[in-house]
Amino acid sequence: MKFSIITICYNSEAEIRRTIEAVLKQNYKGEVEYLIIDGASTDRTVEIAESYRQQFEKKGYRYKILSEPDRGIYDAMNKGIRRSTGDIIGIINAGDWYEPNALRIVAKTYQRSSFDLFYADINLIKSNGTVIVKRSRYDKFLVSSRNWNHPTTFVTKKTYDELGLYLGKGIHDDYEFVLRARKAGKKIVIRNKILANFMVGGASNQKSLKKSVARIHDRYMCYQRNGYSPLYIVECVAMEIAKAILC
Repeated sequence: MKFSIITICYNSEAEIRRTIEAVLKQNYKGEVEYLIIDGASTDRTVEIAESYRQQFEKKGYRYKILSEPDRGIYDAMNKGIRRSTGDIIGIINAGDWYEPNALRIVAKTYQRSSFDLFYADINLIKSNGTVIVKRSRYDKFLVSSRNWNHPTTFVTKKTYDELGLYLGKGIHDDYEFVLRARKAGKKIVIRNKILANFMVGGASNQKSLKKSVARIHDRYMCYQRNGYSPLYIVECVAMEIAKAILC
């Protein structure tokens, strides 16, 4: 089976190496292509990414770099998905990184129980070095993004072809896709293994009342678009409170 891994970035010279090197360290022996989707960075991001080309060629992984302006993170993700040729697609953004056995575990899971969408556990790493393990869970009845981790998510190319790409309507469009997959009855499989590491402090964690209200609205609209009860506003508020306490 062939993997396509996508990293989106913009002016990420300080953290792009960590993400790229984690893909290089994968112990998966199958076919892999790695796509860097850059939003026309003005720093050394593309130069740094280009410096790894020979290492990827030596490992046998196809390596592609695209640098051009985009309309935001989900537009960049969609560009990567459209250019992907793998059977299974994973997205790991600049600054975050996979554990060395991530692709091997996903491949073994698919061989045992072919899925449409997969996700697993993750380390949340705070600026002071504190690590919080965020477990994955599939709850049949009470749906919550607290049980899902985007950097560990892998989706089959076929599922993207059938359901479409990210909508580009808000900061939680990746979670909206998960809700869309559930609504369509797609097979979702989880593993309680830590497959990735996420640096806390990005757009989904910025602390201000205005940004918190915007995130609550965006998350709530994801539920509304997929036919969930208006009562899910409670879950949206609870998630923001949890972030304020833990992150």
